Order: sequence, then C-alpha cells, then structure tokens
Amino acid sequence: MFASMRDIAESNRSNADGLRAEGIHIVELDVTDDASVVRGVASVLAQAGRLDMLVNNAGVGAAGISETFTTEQMRALFDVNVFGVQRTLRAALPALRRQGEGLVINVGSILGRVTFPFFGLYGASKFALEALTDSYRYELAQLGVDVVLVQPINYPTNIFASAQRPADVERVEAYGEIAAIPGKMVDTLMELFQSENAPNPRDVADAIAAIVVVQPHGSRDARVVVGQPFGTNVLNAQADDVQAHLLEGLSLG
Repeated sequence: MFASMRDIAESNRSNADGLRAEGIHIVELDVTDDASVVRGVASVLAQAGRLDMLVNNAGVGAAGISETFTTEQMRALFDVNVFGVQRTLRAALPALRRQGEGLVINVGSILGRVTFPFFGLYGASKFALEALTDSYRYELAQLGVDVVLVQPINYPTNIFASAQRPADVERVEAYGEIAAIPGKMVDTLMELFQSENAPNPRDVADAIAAIVVVQPHGSRDARVVVGQPFGTNVLNAQADDVQAHLLEGLSLG
C-alpha cells in the first residue's frame, strides 16, 4: 500500500513517519504539479509492478462570501480539487487499462450535490468532480476499471485549518452583517467537531474499505454517501434515473 503527500521531509514528515510505522510506503507527490504526479505514479509502478486502485483524496476548502474570493483563489482551489484529479487519472489510467482491471475512488462531498451558502466555490469544485467522475465511469466501464465517487459530510480534518478565506477584505466589509455569517457557520462546525457527538473521519476510510472489499468488481455503486446525507441520496437516485434514460436515448445504455 502506498500513500502520497507533499513535502515528506519537512511539513509532512511526522505524518509520513507515522504511516511508514504501519508498513505503508510513502511517495512524495504534489497534485498541482504534472511532473510530480507522473514521477509519483512511476515510482509506485517501479516498486509494486502494478497498480490496483487509486484514491483521489487531496482537497482544499473555502468558506466565505463568493464575491470576496479572487479569481486567483478560485483557480488555486480548482487546481487541487479538479485539475489535480485529472492529473492523477492521466498518470494512473494507462497502467489500469493495460491490466484490464482496477478501481478509482474519487472523494467528493455532499456539497457536490447540495449547496450551502458561503461554501459555494468549494461546492462548485465538487460539482465539477461529479461530472468528471461520471464521465470517467462511463468511458472506462468496458475496460475493467470501476470508478466510484464518495460523498462525505463535513468531518474534523485539516481541510478546515487550511481552508481558503476571502482575500478581498474591502468587499467582505461591504456586505455588512452578512459578512459575519460564514465565520459563525464555521464556528458551529468547530464546536461540533470538539463535542462527544463529533463525526469520526474513520467513517470515510471504512466506506472506502467496503467499496474495495465488499462490493463486487463491475457492480459497485456509482456513489456512496458517508454521514448525514442532507438529501444527497435523493438527488443521487433521481440523477441515476435521468442518466439511465439519457444514455438509452444516445444508444449508449
């Protein structure tokens, strides 16, 4: 088993050492860098000789009034959450296609189906991941490669500590009292995360393990919601029905 991360000699050194202690091989990889992704996947193939599955879990959060984020901030957000997935897929899929089997798991969010005010830019990246994942699943279905999207709720992870905050302070102030709402929403989440009822991030790992071990190859669920769905499961079912009819209409069923 391999785990990838940036800066394994410095900022992520303790994380890398902890995983190594569990027998996991560490590969340095930055999903925003084409060359780094290619090197990382090549390193795994050189050591293991094959690639059984890819889990795309890298992500950047954003909380605030949508107008107050700069274009550069949105570009950086999509560079990780969307373009980063495309980079890793392009690097890994040739090996999976040659093998004639494999599994790709993209970690999205319920915010790729439902929209929370003040989390719209993050949600936009996850909505994009919905379409990207569907397209890859259709295109790889006849080549032995399963593609599954995991849709978690908010969990207490480092994504909030590293989340983007609006760079355009002048526009934030122009919203008056409304500008305080995003911070209050984040504070409420932080209180939940520190309570005895805090959701356990292990739920996501367990869901991924079930996709790998329990669900049969070739008949895995297209999407797996983890945690309180907030109606996401209803929208998933409706979308599945619409998509099925659409594919039939295109003679691609």
